[in-house]
Amino acid sequence: MGNQLQLDAVNRAIIFQLQQDGRLTNLELAKRVGLTPAPCLRRVKRLEEAGVIVGYRAVVDPVALGRGLQVWVEVEVYATDQKTIETFEDTVAGYDEVVDFHRMFGRPDYFLRVAVADHAAYEGFVTGKLTGLPGVQRITSHLAMKKIKAEA
Repeated sequence: MGNQLQLDAVNRAIIFQLQQDGRLTNLELAKRVGLTPAPCLRRVKRLEEAGVIVGYRAVVDPVALGRGLQVWVEVEVYATDQKTIETFEDTVAGYDEVVDFHRMFGRPDYFLRVAVADHAAYEGFVTGKLTGLPGVQRITSHLAMKKIKAEA
């Protein structure tokens, strides 16, 4: 947070309401948090300017997009040279199937969330894209049994 904006109860309520529905009108948002529209809008603008609110987006149904199978993937690499690591990261980050990609402390080296249509598409992704990348030592896949909670 750049400007160290005070996150009082009203600011937290604004953030909560916008996380639930980023398309709320300022009038509806103001009603929900107990403000009149003008001060509510000023608070939202300050939250945006301070970098607390960094954007608005559409949350889509992966099944409707033909990407209903989500797999969490651990990748361990044996490469330690910067060029191989950069190439690996740039390549994987460019894959459309990869929706989250993190370099981790400790093991695994990387954690990915991959969204594809089905098991066959995932197998094609792993064998056709991940396995052949220089430096890849081990790939471990995890499929969720049930979604309990997810934040957009």
